Amino acid sequence: MAPSYVLAIDQGTASTRAILFDKDGQVKAMEQQEFPQYYPQAGWTEHDPNEILQSALNCSELAMKKAGAKKDDIAGIGITNQRETTVAWDKVSGEPLCRAIVWLDLRTAETAAKLSSSGGKDRFRPKTGLPISTYFSAVKMRWMLDHVAEVKKAADEERCCFGTIESWLIYKLSGGTAGGVHVTDVSNASRYMLMNISTCKWDETVCRQIGISTSCLPSIKSNSEIYAHVKNVSYLEGLPISGALGDQHAALLGHACLDVGTSKNTYGTGCFMLLNTGFDPVPSKQGLLTTVGYKLSPEDKTTYALEGSVACAGRVVQWLRDNLGIIASSKEVEILANKVEDTGGLTLIPAFSGLFAPHWRDDARAVAVGMTLYTSKEHMCRAALESTAFQAVDIMEAMKQDTGLRLVDMRVDGGMTVNNLLMQMQADALGMPVLRSKMAEATALGAALAAGLSVGFYHNKESVRAMIEKAGGYEVFNSTTSTAARQKMQSRWKDALKRSFELAKYDPNYKDEEKPKALKKPRFVKVSTIKPEQNGLNLQVKVIKLPDVVDGEKLHEVICGDASGTVTLNLTPSQFLPCEAGTYIRVQNAKVRMKGGYIRVEVDKWGKVSSAESPEADFEVNLKNDVSAVEYELK
Repeated sequence: MAPSYVLAIDQGTASTRAILFDKDGQVKAMEQQEFPQYYPQAGWTEHDPNEILQSALNCSELAMKKAGAKKDDIAGIGITNQRETTVAWDKVSGEPLCRAIVWLDLRTAETAAKLSSSGGKDRFRPKTGLPISTYFSAVKMRWMLDHVAEVKKAADEERCCFGTIESWLIYKLSGGTAGGVHVTDVSNASRYMLMNISTCKWDETVCRQIGISTSCLPSIKSNSEIYAHVKNVSYLEGLPISGALGDQHAALLGHACLDVGTSKNTYGTGCFMLLNTGFDPVPSKQGLLTTVGYKLSPEDKTTYALEGSVACAGRVVQWLRDNLGIIASSKEVEILANKVEDTGGLTLIPAFSGLFAPHWRDDARAVAVGMTLYTSKEHMCRAALESTAFQAVDIMEAMKQDTGLRLVDMRVDGGMTVNNLLMQMQADALGMPVLRSKMAEATALGAALAAGLSVGFYHNKESVRAMIEKAGGYEVFNSTTSTAARQKMQSRWKDALKRSFELAKYDPNYKDEEKPKALKKPRFVKVSTIKPEQNGLNLQVKVIKLPDVVDGEKLHEVICGDASGTVTLNLTPSQFLPCEAGTYIRVQNAKVRMKGGYIRVEVDKWGKVSSAESPEADFEVNLKNDVSAVEYELK
């Protein structure tokens, strides 16, 4: 008897769900289970990987029982997951080396700052499509290596496996130490900040500069292929694990955003908008992220996307409820907001933790602009909903500028989309139709489609359109505002937005970045003139050799030279990581230190290491004269 279902495991930040989809892409059974959240310190959020695994197994078993389904009734398993949350496990024991660091965890702020200190936040963007941020997995991996002894030891002994949640689940479901596979899909890999966005392979240079060995990383696969078969789980035994996507990418597919210029926006605590940009990655100049959309077989071309994220959407409603007490439940915000025709001139900028895309202003803070004695809680509720709509408009406008595309509508899902007033506000602010799918499980549907395609249960990606129609299609919210009215609203929003900038400096707990004083124009000396005990040394040299492995913030030997000779520099990773062999650097106000009678050049906080342009007259480094190879008698 032919299988009747595909099983989708939707692993989220707060809960896990398992859903059975039939041949028509309709939900036949679902089970959901929350799992513990751990907050060991302020700003830290952790998950137990084994608790996540158990929740996935429990939900799968219970969903199957609800449908009366056996394993023979299931064609394949698809997984969609919270992105960036990072797991480290021991390939020998098959067990986690520590709790998973969740995507919203802020402990890696210092790690991210060090990586950004030389070369800026966008130093890896040309290759990875991503700015340096606490969100992305590579920064979490680096933190684990620097701060968790078990992870560092396992990495040194080549026992460490890194992966995101889908990678961990696939490994354990496929047998763990009994033949489990260590893989990730291309959409999740694009969020590591280690994958070359053009080649969809780990970028060796970026990995080396951050200090992540590729031997610890999973193999990158497409979103739709058989990765392995389930082992040692009786009710799933032998089933193919045949699809995986990050949650936002799965939603892009589940909304049938198959054509260039189609977009979806998921409204939850924050907002995540993705735009299909076709087969070529589009570098963003407007503060968006270049990411993978999906790749639906090993042979298929990769579909790319632009992504914009908003930190506070549903979180603003929570603030009204929990902090201000204006509402008793989230549902009340729509009721109160509907009691007034407009905001009464009030504009709320919800920059409670800064502003994300496309502004990226961590110095911004929330402001309420335009209040009078007439302002009421009803106006505040309406302004809160309006702020979500306007933030989405900012991202949509950035997408238009980056792509030059004429965007015609936006498809939406997520908890806030039940708010009809917000959906109408969104259509009015955008000046385009907003399409709310009656298929409530768009994210899980994307995972089911990917899994079903690779095992022949579904025949083509276009079938998702019929699945959406069968579920009731879309409810359309059309814009009711004129262009002039929309422009006036936008002017009010932009004016208030600017007023939120640079307010963090008034927060007594805010640490502003210390700006280094400008150094005087240096006079560069030849390498061959370097002698013991010199200070204030300025060099312009070519990088010859970088360390093979980066180990925390220790001093590492970097060999450089010019036409007169070579010298060994002792630098920290934050000083040399922007460099690559063959490029030029400037070393200013350095000091000569002696190490066992040999010269080493170091740069303290009073000095500077920076990238340099190629000199007009290029030179061959004189490798025969190594000033660091000369032994001096120590006094």
